[in-house]
Amino acid sequence: MATAKDRTPLRRVDARASVERITAAGRTVLGTGEGSLEQIAAQAGVGIATLYRHFPNREAIVRAVLDDILETDLLPLVDRAADAPHPRQSLQDIATHLLDLITQERGLVTFASNFADVAVDALQRFSTSLHPLLLRAQQQGEIRPDLTADDIPRFLVMAVAGLALPGTAPSLRARFIALLFDSLSPANATPLPPLRPGEGDLRTAISNVTRT
Repeated sequence: MATAKDRTPLRRVDARASVERITAAGRTVLGTGEGSLEQIAAQAGVGIATLYRHFPNREAIVRAVLDDILETDLLPLVDRAADAPHPRQSLQDIATHLLDLITQERGLVTFASNFADVAVDALQRFSTSLHPLLLRAQQQGEIRPDLTADDIPRFLVMAVAGLALPGTAPSLRARFIALLFDSLSPANATPLPPLRPGEGDLRTAISNVTRT
């Protein structure tokens, strides 16, 4: 007879499988446009109570889908860029691909009431993997030396906020992502003003915008 201790690992495996199915279902449903938690639960083959047990609100679903996008679709690009001859171009390609992916998930931006705040979470974690690429681009003189690792998520959130809205044409995204990355060029760059203590928190800035 199985004991409670024996059943605990099985419950953990079942819970992990449910989370993975719901996350995959979230990508599928949101990729079609407007969706609901009930549709995601049905696509995952779980009851709505099971979905709420793992994902208590829409933001939790969007966070999981964003994390999945970054891990499965973007981290391989970062890994392949480790030895690329032009790291700035690699960073630009990664940012462009991120915008393409978010736009493909057509309901992702509109499903959560505070998508920008959710995006901050995901991009702040993801930016750690981009730091070595940034350093190499600076060492090769391709990116201004006063840009810091903390600037990366803010830069990416700015791009997502302006260029990943539903209906934005790929040519428009490509045009303005090129313009954004040109601003990182060290040639003739104006030195960046320093941040005062407590003024660089991206989450606070986004929260102030979403409350207005």
